[in-house]
Amino acid sequence: MTHEDVILVDADDHEIGTEEKLKAHQRGHLHRAFSVMIWDGRGRLLLQRRQINKYHSGGLWTNSCCGHPRPGEQSREAAMRRLGEEMGISCPLEPIGTFTYRAELGDGLVEHELVHLFRGVYDGAVAPDPSECDGFSWSAPEAIQSQIRAVPHCFSAWFVKYADAGWPVAPPVDLVLPEL
Repeated sequence: MTHEDVILVDADDHEIGTEEKLKAHQRGHLHRAFSVMIWDGRGRLLLQRRQINKYHSGGLWTNSCCGHPRPGEQSREAAMRRLGEEMGISCPLEPIGTFTYRAELGDGLVEHELVHLFRGVYDGAVAPDPSECDGFSWSAPEAIQSQIRAVPHCFSAWFVKYADAGWPVAPPVDLVLPEL
């Protein structure tokens, strides 16, 4: 893993410093993150399976893209950057809120993040980076909820928390779905 700093924040998302990413996850310090939910024109959410050798949560299914803005980088720009790096796609993103959570990940790692959530709509080829992603799936919200209830251990801790809070339960309300 290369050296990467995250932005430490207080509960109101005010920057209070930076810290090396691994140390922030070892110490459980609250830091800024982002998560992206990409929907297709049929109302399905793009899920990715995290690359098995990631330093945490490898092999687990999660939302379309997630990560941390770099110091001096806005969350939307970071989300756009990582969406291209992880999944090989680009589309407009709109903010849909923030979410703060804390999750013990095992091996002494703690995710404690104030997450900026974004959504986008994309219909096209997906070309994930194999060092980031071991697979992807377009899934209907009802199927995702059912799978999380049946096998929550197959999903990232943050994605389960998002689902419990009702985040990825439906496509954007302004998405026009084709009539079947």
